[in-house]
Amino acid sequence: MLSGIVALWTLGIGYVVLTRMSLGASEVVLFVVAALVGPVVAWLAHRWQRRRHDRLAAWAGLNGWEYARSDGELERIQTGVPFSSGDSHAAIEVMRRDWQGRPAVSFTYRWVTGAGKNRSTSYAHVVALRLPAYLPRLEVTAEGVGARLAKLAGGKDLQLELEAFNREYRVVASDVRTAHAVLHPRLLERLLRPDALGRPWRIEGTWLVTWDDGRTDVDRVAAGLMLLNAVADAVPRHVWQDHGHDPAGTLGAPRTP
Repeated sequence: MLSGIVALWTLGIGYVVLTRMSLGASEVVLFVVAALVGPVVAWLAHRWQRRRHDRLAAWAGLNGWEYARSDGELERIQTGVPFSSGDSHAAIEVMRRDWQGRPAVSFTYRWVTGAGKNRSTSYAHVVALRLPAYLPRLEVTAEGVGARLAKLAGGKDLQLELEAFNREYRVVASDVRTAHAVLHPRLLERLLRPDALGRPWRIEGTWLVTWDDGRTDVDRVAAGLMLLNAVADAVPRHVWQDHGHDPAGTLGAPRTP
């Protein structure tokens, strides 16, 4: 890697010397600096990411997770935020294991927005559980400025029987009947506890996910999984049965939407 960067430096300097002879000394210096800075920054970023992979892999090994640097199958597991943002999507820093009988995954989701000088890269830490059957889309996010603006613009917000929950959360569901069945009073009270309050989550297809801004934070993985597990455990048996799965047995293969 380092030898490749040195070669790039040499080519860059040679190009400047050969093509910019008519420029003044200060301008030549600027071109040389520009030729050097890009490769150096790229090398430092590569080295930093490699060391981060090593640290995460070590943590995963100590805590019963399987680690992979990336996994293309996770790039579009759902259609909502953050998976709907930007382009050049990638799922990196991937950790997998079973969590209380359910397949679990934690990863950093990366995407790019803008172009040219306005191009920027964003990250979200996603924690998810794989569900045994397809369920209708149900999204629960914190009530805030964005949610209020969305509702003013005509966005939906399902109202539940617990007013304290309605004040804290916005609920969007593709199937109101299923949403009411899942969001029963015991789960609403659970979602108002300090460890869950304001944390977004979404059921869509066979995935139940929650997410935070930024890269993977191993200190938040367990908390995210405990929240998701509480949601999955709260799904009534009849809802699973309506969608081709019986927690007490097997009704056949899961139905697709």
